[in-house]
Amino acid sequence: MREFADDPPVEERLGDILRDADETLAVAESCTGGLVGSLITDVPGSSDYFDRSVVTYSYGAKLTELAVSRESLDEHGAVSDPVAREMAAGVRDTAGTDWGVATTGVAGPSGGTDEKPVGTVYVGVAYRGEWGSGDSYTTAARHEFDGNRLQVKERFARAALKTVETAVRSRRV
Repeated sequence: MREFADDPPVEERLGDILRDADETLAVAESCTGGLVGSLITDVPGSSDYFDRSVVTYSYGAKLTELAVSRESLDEHGAVSDPVAREMAAGVRDTAGTDWGVATTGVAGPSGGTDEKPVGTVYVGVAYRGEWGSGDSYTTAARHEFDGNRLQVKERFARAALKTVETAVRSRRV
């Protein structure tokens, strides 16, 4: 799974900045099926900053494991901005980490629609600020990638890591 890797790969860069900031990360995955967590744990010493990856593939798993609201799932579907945000916040809060990142998308080869074609992913990021600071937030970004199922899954996973890397770097400025 290094077809779309940078040099150095994002999982190493992200690990370095999390370690330097003394911050932690948890991951909620749907369409990536554990790949984000796998890439992170490929880096020696990742236990310094990585807590867990939770694969919540079904609606029920998103609801029970991450407290994604039934309303968001019903109204927007699993592949959506609100669900990506809730997944990221849910894993951040249940793990007690500084950061949460989530992936929810359509890896294909079927399952796409005109609105959400195969290759669509939403990446959610959640940051835990200090209580009462007003610094906590969630955000989500939509991406579309071409390729077969394994290619888009790698691209989804790397997009998630790059999105959280950018967020962590922006907190350091």
